[in-house]
Amino acid sequence: MLAVAESSPVTRVEDLPEGVKVATEYPELTRRFLEAHGVKAEVRLSYGATEAKVPDIADAVVEITETGRALRAAGLRIVDTLLVSHTELVANPDAATDPERRHAMEQLLTLLQGALEARGKVLLKLNVAAEQLAEVVALLPAMKAPTVSELVGGGGYAVETVVAKEDVNVLIPALKDRGATDILELPLGKIVH
Repeated sequence: MLAVAESSPVTRVEDLPEGVKVATEYPELTRRFLEAHGVKAEVRLSYGATEAKVPDIADAVVEITETGRALRAAGLRIVDTLLVSHTELVANPDAATDPERRHAMEQLLTLLQGALEARGKVLLKLNVAAEQLAEVVALLPAMKAPTVSELVGGGGYAVETVVAKEDVNVLIPALKDRGATDILELPLGKIVH
């Protein structure tokens, strides 16, 4: 996405002035896009935190985004889309007929699918007294069922489950209200079924 400061008068790519400074991690893609729109720009390679470069280092940025949330949080406004992409796994047909290589491809696919499955989910861990266990577990979504383990020495249970990240800010206070303690929210890298 091409983005500028929220206060910028630029509303379309052609409005960018000659010599505009554009920070990006994708310099060649950005150059080609701007040239195709007749914009003479100074494209600067960015090494991360690109959205923070406006206005001190750059006048505009080209940054990858899924939702645009980080750009908006940095006070930027999206002007145009350079590219819409998606992920594909491509295999050489000859390699795919070799059982050993095909197995390696399937293992790679498992890891990629696990990473995609984990997107937007977190691991929630908590402790709860025996008296509140049923009430707390009733609140918890799970892939199959929450994992419940008795704490050493008794005195309660440890509970863990995978939940949608978007639900966690409502779920955690509700769990606390029902007696859950020591609540942890952990990011997930992969979920493999």
